[in-house]
Amino acid sequence: MGKNNDTQHTKIFYRPIEAAIRWSSLMRVEARILREFAGKCMPGPNDFPRWPELKLNIERILDGLRNGELHYGKGGVTRDDPALLDDPDLTIRHVDLKAWMSQFYPDQKPEFLFDDMERQLHPAISADTMQVLLADREALKLRIADMEQSLQILQDKHRLLSEQSKNQEAAERDISTRSEATYLSIVGGLLTLLLGQSPSGKRYSSFNTTDSIISTLLAYYPGRPGLSERTLWSKFKAAKQHINTDPY
Repeated sequence: MGKNNDTQHTKIFYRPIEAAIRWSSLMRVEARILREFAGKCMPGPNDFPRWPELKLNIERILDGLRNGELHYGKGGVTRDDPALLDDPDLTIRHVDLKAWMSQFYPDQKPEFLFDDMERQLHPAISADTMQVLLADREALKLRIADMEQSLQILQDKHRLLSEQSKNQEAAERDISTRSEATYLSIVGGLLTLLLGQSPSGKRYSSFNTTDSIISTLLAYYPGRPGLSERTLWSKFKAAKQHINTDPY
């Protein structure tokens, strides 16, 4: 990813006018401004009428120098020498300029001093706070990864249990179907015997009709659940149909 124009003009140290030009995003006319400012320590009242922001920013920098807020020197070497305040070759280190601007102009984040992430931060958020936030973000990402892994494990278990439950339900349905067929076969066989006769014509029981069997059951087991007249007729009918159906 390429750098933007302002970060390409970052230096180790700057003269006040060079810092003000970058602060004002006027690198496109830097050569012209430097020619007009040559040999000066501070702008005159009629300097830079086309760029009022440039004049304001250089005056801010000079104010910080005069009030001891901003370290300065010469040739990039910090020197505590007030005589340098009138020297056109006075310089300010990049790190000192950035620290001063962060403290006294936190709403100003020119690209030659601050990277993209720093410029996106709220002015009230310090570099230390940003490091804490980044550490918290990394810790949160790890927690999310752990939770996603745990969720995947739970989903796999749920899928396995669902498959086992479906298989069990299918098996129970199969057992229920076979059990019902067995019971119908037994009931159908008993009905055949109760209402049937031997090859010699002798009856197996005293019951002549299905109705007589049902009447006797109701008399012996009055009120018994499942032994209502309607249920008995339904079950007996199903049993007869089942026992008379060719299983093959």
